[in-house]
Amino acid sequence: MPEKRVYSTSSPWEARIGYYRAVRRGQHIFIAGSTAADPDSPPEAPRVRYPGDAKKQALVTFEEIIQAIQAVGGKGAESVVRCRMFVSRKEDCGVIGDAFREVLGEQNGGQIGAVATMIVVANSFVDDDMLVEIEVDAIADD
Repeated sequence: MPEKRVYSTSSPWEARIGYYRAVRRGQHIFIAGSTAADPDSPPEAPRVRYPGDAKKQALVTFEEIIQAIQAVGGKGAESVVRCRMFVSRKEDCGVIGDAFREVLGEQNGGQIGAVATMIVVANSFVDDDMLVEIEVDAIADD
């Protein structure tokens, strides 16, 4: 069985709960549900960046996800094959979809594009300021 590679960030939620941001086994890369958590906030009092702005939260979350993919040997956006977006408010679906399109949409080139699901979870996140949580699966080329 291929060796498991892991990656952690300074997210207060990772420290508080004890999980990895990314795990790679063979060519498969799995990115944990990611949010716009402020990496400089303490685990006992995590904060969220861009409260009230779902698109900015989604964009900063996608940045974090791309960095995690690269940290375990993936190329980045072109490695993503599946994206799941969990949304707190139905009215934010459009702007979160816009953020997805900007980062992972097929118009970014033939090697970028992914299947996607968006689910409204209505105020079910661990922090009321979180408006979106995103997780992805990716495949590394090597």
